[in-house]
Amino acid sequence: MSPLLTTAIAVTLALYALAMVVGLLRLMRGPSAQDRVLALDFLFIVAMLVMLVLAIRYDSSMYFEGALLMALFGFVSSVALAKFLLRGEVIE
Repeated sequence: MSPLLTTAIAVTLALYALAMVVGLLRLMRGPSAQDRVLALDFLFIVAMLVMLVLAIRYDSSMYFEGALLMALFGFVSSVALAKFLLRGEVIE
C-alpha cells in the first residue's frame, strides 16, 4: 500500500472519529426525541463508513459485508423509531 493511501486512510479515520464524537454529543444532549433519532442514524452511517475504510485498509471483503448489514439494520431501526415517535407503537 502506498504511503499516500496510508496517510489518507489515517486522516479519514480520525475525521470519522471526530464526527462520531459530535454525533454522540447530539445523541446525549438532543432537545427532542427526533434529534436523538437523527443522531443515531448519523452514527450508523458514520460507523458504516468506518467499516468501508477499514475494508480498503485491510483489503478484506468481510468488512464490506459487515457494512452492508450495518446499513440494513440502521435503516430498519430508523424506520421503527420514526414509526414509534409518530404513532406510539411499532407493530400494529
